[in-house]
Amino acid sequence: MFEKLKSGLSRLVNKVTTTELKAEKLRPVLSDFKLSLIENDVAFPVAERICDEMQKRLGGVQVKRLEDRKKLVEANLREVLLETMLANDEIDLLMAIEEKQKKGEPYIIVFVGINGTGKTTTIAKLAQFLTRKGYSVVLSCSDTYRAGSIEQLEEHAKRLGVRMIKHKYGGDPAAVAYDTVNHAKAHGTNVVLVDTAGRIQTNRNLMNELAKIKRIVNPDMTILTVDSLTGNDAVMQAEEFHKSVGIDATILTKVDADVKGGSALSVTYVTKKPVLFIGIGQNYDDLEKFEPEKFVEMILK
Repeated sequence: MFEKLKSGLSRLVNKVTTTELKAEKLRPVLSDFKLSLIENDVAFPVAERICDEMQKRLGGVQVKRLEDRKKLVEANLREVLLETMLANDEIDLLMAIEEKQKKGEPYIIVFVGINGTGKTTTIAKLAQFLTRKGYSVVLSCSDTYRAGSIEQLEEHAKRLGVRMIKHKYGGDPAAVAYDTVNHAKAHGTNVVLVDTAGRIQTNRNLMNELAKIKRIVNPDMTILTVDSLTGNDAVMQAEEFHKSVGIDATILTKVDADVKGGSALSVTYVTKKPVLFIGIGQNYDDLEKFEPEKFVEMILK
């Protein structure tokens, strides 16, 4: 994973270590690094921020030994990368579900994102994760447009042994979500996971419909699924969805196939919302909690 980003960071550390730490000497090195970041799907404002911060922190610092200089560069780069991925709010999903349970109410999560990001499969993975933690889950098929969407979610529900609520194709997605929440309340189900139609982020009507679903069921969390392989487009999607319907967190999918890694750096910076999980394969268990510290350690190795 992220081989290209790793090698770009490694080259920077080596170059800066052998460069005199003066602004005029650092500038061309960091300018090359900025291009390397952008080539690895890091959004331009994020690449710019990382390079500006590095110049501020290292410019004019006096270090004699080469080894100490390398440690200094690595330590500062680690800090800058972590700050870039700092979200405004930390989310403890299991604790949030527990809080709703104490009130005797289901925890409602609405999933949004464009077609092809692996949204429905991600819902199934999260359902597996939650049932393994001892919570009961019901799925809402509020994607009433895409051919095969109902059957796809139904198949996942059968395999996982969870309930799914559906209407007919062409039905009102908000009505399906509403019925699912009522079903959860009536049966004491802990978590409702709402699948929605894959939106092209610039389609106003579909965005309005998403807003309607949110008005009707008042979800506790809205999660955007983003395909990490789409690079800078992933960042634009995150920005647009957050602006249009408001998101609370993201899940990055197909991370196991991502050699660049820029999306993971950029999405949080742009939305200021945390990446909750990453998808690392096709199986139901291939959902991993995203930890910025662990991610930074891995790309700096």
